[in-house]
Amino acid sequence: MFLILGYLIGLGAIFGGFVLEGGSISALIQPYELLMIAGGAFGAFFAATFPRSFKAVLRTLPMALKGSKYTKVAYLELLSLLNELFLRIRQGGLMSIEGDIDDPAASELFKKYPVLLADHSVLEFLTDYLRLMIGGNLGVFEMENLMDLDIDTHHRELEVPVHALTRAADGMPAFGIVAAVMGVVHVMASVDKPPAVLGELIAAALVGTFLGILLGYAVVSPIASRIEDRVAEGTKMLECIKVALLATMNAYPPQVAVEFGRKVLFSTERPSFQELDTHLREMKGK
Repeated sequence: MFLILGYLIGLGAIFGGFVLEGGSISALIQPYELLMIAGGAFGAFFAATFPRSFKAVLRTLPMALKGSKYTKVAYLELLSLLNELFLRIRQGGLMSIEGDIDDPAASELFKKYPVLLADHSVLEFLTDYLRLMIGGNLGVFEMENLMDLDIDTHHRELEVPVHALTRAADGMPAFGIVAAVMGVVHVMASVDKPPAVLGELIAAALVGTFLGILLGYAVVSPIASRIEDRVAEGTKMLECIKVALLATMNAYPPQVAVEFGRKVLFSTERPSFQELDTHLREMKGK
């Protein structure tokens, strides 16, 4: 929603100002200039990416259009699930949750948290490290190092589309210049035409520079920035799980371990201590 609204505001201001100055929108409609810019940028983008990177970009593009799934509701679910898991570990040992983490989709515990159950990366991260806690015989420092490497790999993998789109956005102004130069070449080859025709050709060439800058910084770059924000939010959820699991391995009580996880969340979506406490009481009563 914000992406579309931003486009409407930005493009409305640019084209509206042009019209208010007395310009004609028809002068900006240059399909061949657009073909050179968009086609050249896409060709360079395609040539610079591997198939897996190209597929990753296609998979992540919807993230720019959708609202964030990492809301306060999702964080409350995560913290509640961690609290319940830690309570079971405290009461019955690690083996008491083995059945739940082996098949989360069939677990009555995980079914209570549908938002997390639908998030494959978060669910896999949580269950993998709970399995290591059960049978891996890893110390806290070894587990922390492994988690850090895993989170870093996850973050870098999700950043591939961001870098690819950012490079495409940065390159579009250059392709706008290429289109403008091609237009100037056409103008120079048409010096025998009437002045009015030459004026139209020069205007069309200048539109190429305009479109390259506009598409790069006002259209593609915001998409890359929004995806980058979503990547950071996903990484923050994994960091929350990491901190809470390490606190449990250090024998902190469940409520304290969950509080460790709560404190690493972004303040804009982080539930307060009272909100979390109320939610845990409500979940306990179900």
